[in-house]
Amino acid sequence: MNSDLIRNFCIIAHVDHGKSTLADRLLEATGAITMRERKDQFLDNMELERERGITIKSQTVRLSYKAKDGKTYELNLIDTPGHVDFRYEVSRSLAACEGALLVVDATQGIQAQTVANAFEAIDHKLVLIPVINKIDLPGADIDSTVKQIEETFGIDASHSIPASAKTGEGIKEILEMVVNYLPPPKGRKDAPLRALLIDSWFDSYQGVVSLLRIMDGKIKKGDQVLMMNAGKTYEALKLGIYNPFNVEVNELEAGDVGYLVAGIREVRDTKIGDTVTLQANPAVAALPGFKEIKPIVFAGIYPTDSAQYDELRDALLKLKLNDWSFTYEPESSMALGFGFRCGFLGSLHLEVIMERLEREYNLELISTAPTVGYQVMTTDGAIKTVSNPADFPESQNIEVIEEPYAMVNVISPAEYLGGIFQLCQEKRGEQQHLEYLSQERIRVTYLLPFQELISDFHDRLKACSKGFASLDYELHGYREGELVKLNILINGDPVDALSVIVHRDKAYNQGRDIVQKLRGEIPRQQYEVAIQAAIGNKPIARETVKPLRKNVTAKCYGGDVTRKRKLLEKQKEGKKRMKMVGTVEIPQEAFLSVLKVK
Repeated sequence: MNSDLIRNFCIIAHVDHGKSTLADRLLEATGAITMRERKDQFLDNMELERERGITIKSQTVRLSYKAKDGKTYELNLIDTPGHVDFRYEVSRSLAACEGALLVVDATQGIQAQTVANAFEAIDHKLVLIPVINKIDLPGADIDSTVKQIEETFGIDASHSIPASAKTGEGIKEILEMVVNYLPPPKGRKDAPLRALLIDSWFDSYQGVVSLLRIMDGKIKKGDQVLMMNAGKTYEALKLGIYNPFNVEVNELEAGDVGYLVAGIREVRDTKIGDTVTLQANPAVAALPGFKEIKPIVFAGIYPTDSAQYDELRDALLKLKLNDWSFTYEPESSMALGFGFRCGFLGSLHLEVIMERLEREYNLELISTAPTVGYQVMTTDGAIKTVSNPADFPESQNIEVIEEPYAMVNVISPAEYLGGIFQLCQEKRGEQQHLEYLSQERIRVTYLLPFQELISDFHDRLKACSKGFASLDYELHGYREGELVKLNILINGDPVDALSVIVHRDKAYNQGRDIVQKLRGEIPRQQYEVAIQAAIGNKPIARETVKPLRKNVTAKCYGGDVTRKRKLLEKQKEGKKRMKMVGTVEIPQEAFLSVLKVK
């Protein structure tokens, strides 16, 4: 097809502003799906996405649209996530597009992720088409929303399209704006092939499937393709597109978005952001690719049944192919056995990975408490990143500890400002900026320790603002902090899987909460079990599980009281000997009560 008739665009917005519903209406309006095939969140093909009502993975679809000028256009649409933890998915989608639909809820206005995603699109030099969604709702304020867009992003929003993804109003106008306002792709079809690898996943029958945006040149079925990053050559066994159903094609050319099957079995050979070219006529220079993203949140993932270790390793390898922002490496724990130390972009990312592992690969897993990576300088001058509390040096060997901080933007109705201030101060935050977006809405910026952000910050923010506040954050370097390792001891023996790194001011409360939970889960033994939380050698909280006790004086009827005392002393000595040689078996339920990600 003529490149002038191709448009590549994505949909970006805040969570729950109607991206996936708008994509559904675009599919219907272009005839990509029939009324019989219609279902909500059509492009969200993961069960987890449907249950949570969010988009986790970007999805692509080719639409054919006959415009008012009589020409038939090929529209490559990418539906993107809205949650801050999946911003990496958004950045990959933006790299494959020339334009974007900026969807804003007419009842809520601009929210935190609207701002973050829009500015990222502007950085990618994308042309934005503002879409004012949900105009069918009683509280919709179109004029105010248009004004917010112009003031926040400094762009002309006079061409904004009022629409309702629910009723279908404004969908035709959006399609016409896409073909008339967005630029066509610039790539040359006669140049050497350069294709950007924007996603990949593992298929049990075909091996690795790679999603490509063809920037220059063309690729045909049977061509020998070269992965420039891996330096390996494969044969293009199958090429195809999604419209939205899988359709095989003989070739893909500049401007197209499609998939490649090349019999690739090694996951590491298809790194997202790699450039695919032809072996016979390779490109001189690779495409810029994507900025390497590093995980921020870390947790240990262990199988409850040690026999599932190999299955867990294979499952992580396949998930890594589909999500390069996720990392893992083997680790072992005295309490939990063999598992993996995994890195994530946030706490929601951790929850999603855990659920995918359990659902898609039928694994039963335990996750340790999420933590962040700390920069530790030891007394001998060495600097290392510590994400596992078990690797935390002894306090006498530590010179300086630095923890990661995040710059957090919260957008909320002004009436909830007091509760937001109180929450951020409690979380050791430092206010940076406060501005009124309108008479009713404010944006407040805080510098917060990342560890505080990943615990219960989001839930408490929603609670104190009755669900109206939204937040966006980005990593903002490291700062020195007064951090300690909180050990959990069972009868004097440390349980490494329950250790956490906390700020000294919060160590007592967190230690008390953990030992109280454990007391209710650890079964009674024949002897007393002491559960302690300690900083170094200093206990700061303790609970005791009382021993089971046999009534050894039951057969004593009257007589000298010294006989009863003798039997009780004998029992006491026996329990002391048992405690010296006995070990407390901590049941899985105890770990789950403390560690399970809710």
